[in-house]
Amino acid sequence: MNMRLKEKYNQEIVPQMMERFSYKNVMEVPKLHKIVVNIGVGEAKDNPKALENAVEELATITGQRPVITKAKKSIANFKLREGMNIGCKVTLRGENMYNFLDKLISISLPRVRDFRGVNPSAFDGRGNYTLGVKEQLIFPEIHYDNVDAVRGMDIVIVTSANTDEEAKELLAFMGMPFRR
Repeated sequence: MNMRLKEKYNQEIVPQMMERFSYKNVMEVPKLHKIVVNIGVGEAKDNPKALENAVEELATITGQRPVITKAKKSIANFKLREGMNIGCKVTLRGENMYNFLDKLISISLPRVRDFRGVNPSAFDGRGNYTLGVKEQLIFPEIHYDNVDAVRGMDIVIVTSANTDEEAKELLAFMGMPFRR
C-alpha cells in the first residue's frame, strides 16, 4: 500500500515542526491520532434503505465497515426517539488513516465545486480539525449513477497537538489546502 503521507511526515514534517516550534524531543512533535468520518442520515427514521446506502457508500470511501449511530435523546419536533438509527461513522487509524487523508487532500478536495480552500478557523481549541463535506460525489470511488441521494459528511481529524496553531501547521505541512 502507498504510504506516501506517513513517509513524508517522518522525513520532512517532523524536522520542520521541530524547527518551527523549537521542540527539544522528537516525541513532542504533534501527530495524527485518528480520523472520524460521520454521515448523519436524517431520513433514516422514515426510510431504512437510506441508511443502508449511506453505510455502503461510507464503507466504499473509507475501506472500512461503518458503525451505525443511534439517537442519544428523544426529540419530539423531529419525530425522533432515543435509540433510533440516525447515521453511521468510521474511525480510521494507522495506515488507513494516512491513506484516507492523502486521498482527501490530493484527489477529493480539489474536485469540490468552486473550491478555494478549507476554513482555517475550524479548529476546536485542542488541536482537532473538523471539515464538512457537502456531497459524497467528490470521492473517486463513488459512481454518480449509483447514488440515490446526495449526502454530506463530517470529517474530524484528531491530532496530538496541544494548540490550534500547532495542529494547523501540521496539517498545512501535510498539504491541507487552507483558505488564505
